[in-house]
Amino acid sequence: MTLATGAAAGTGGSGLTLLILALPILFLLFLMFSQRRRARAVTDAQGQLQPGQEVMTTSGMYGVVRAIEGDVVHLEAGGTVFRFQRRAILPISMVGGGGPARGAAPESAPEPAPRDGDGDEEPRR
Repeated sequence: MTLATGAAAGTGGSGLTLLILALPILFLLFLMFSQRRRARAVTDAQGQLQPGQEVMTTSGMYGVVRAIEGDVVHLEAGGTVFRFQRRAILPISMVGGGGPARGAAPESAPEPAPRDGDGDEEPRR
C-alpha cells in the first residue's frame, strides 16, 4: 500500500466518524435541556400552591393544602394536619394517574384461581 492510497482511504470515513461522535452528544444535550425544563415546571407549580388545592407529597401521601407559611405547607390528610417543606409537594395536575378517588372503597385482592384435583399434585418445576 502506498502513502497516497492510505490517505485517500482515511478521508472517506471521517464524515461517518463525526456523525457517530455527534449523535450521542446531541442526545445528551437533548436530555439535559428537557430535564431542566421539567424542573422549572415543577418549581413554578410549587410556587403557585394555594389553600384548598389537592396535592401529593414526594412520599406518595395525598392531601389538601390548608395553609402556607413561607416554605412550610400545612397539609390535611385523613383528618390530621401535617407540615411539609414546599419542595416535597406536587399539585395533582402534575402527578400521573390523578390520585385516589374520594369515597371509593378499597379494592379487594383478586380471588385465587381454582385448583384442579384434591391437592395431591406434585409441584410444577
